[in-house]
Amino acid sequence: MMVTDLVKQLEIPFHDVRLLRQAFTHSSYVNEHRKRYHEDNERLEYLGDAVLELTVSHFLYQQYPNKREGEMTKLRAAIVCEASLVKFADALQFGQFLLLGKGEELTGGRKRPAILADAFEAFIGALYLDQGLDAVYRFLEAHVFPAVKQGVFDQVEDYKSLLQEWVQQDIHQEIEYRLVEEKGPAHARQFVIQAILNGKPYGLGVGKSKKDAEQHAAKTTLEQLGAL
Repeated sequence: MMVTDLVKQLEIPFHDVRLLRQAFTHSSYVNEHRKRYHEDNERLEYLGDAVLELTVSHFLYQQYPNKREGEMTKLRAAIVCEASLVKFADALQFGQFLLLGKGEELTGGRKRPAILADAFEAFIGALYLDQGLDAVYRFLEAHVFPAVKQGVFDQVEDYKSLLQEWVQQDIHQEIEYRLVEEKGPAHARQFVIQAILNGKPYGLGVGKSKKDAEQHAAKTTLEQLGAL
């Protein structure tokens, strides 16, 4: 399907449709079409990630006046994590609009969590550049915030935040996440992350993205510390 179909589906008329097309252009597609100028969605993803955090933070601040900073941080992390973004992208059928290289297409790229989550963030970045924060907020009000109000994310644990809170009990403790290994083919990449507490290795985590692997590493570290 063409991105122009998405414009009709969402009823969001883009001023610059090229931005929208870029939001759904995977790097594998660019690599296979070097004779024609295409730009992948990685820069838009970077921007969209920041815009998403800002708009979700603003929503939580307004919606929950009695929640403390730590509670809002956990809830925001649950909303913007890869698994949640994939659900939003799936609900909007974003996979149908992706421009993928042949190899990525043949190996199920349209359903890869990392690609879908990146496309969602890239779309947010494109919408922000095209129409500003108000348009992003309206989009999220229609497609994301209802699930938050329904309590969908209330029980989702953000283990990195929990570990950070545990570490902050002692000002002399520091936590970092170190990439140990990247393995698997490009279409099914896995990341191995180790949590390092005060220079000492603790839990290992494996995930399809670095964010997910860090969450798993934080969880295993909390278990080792007896904090879970």
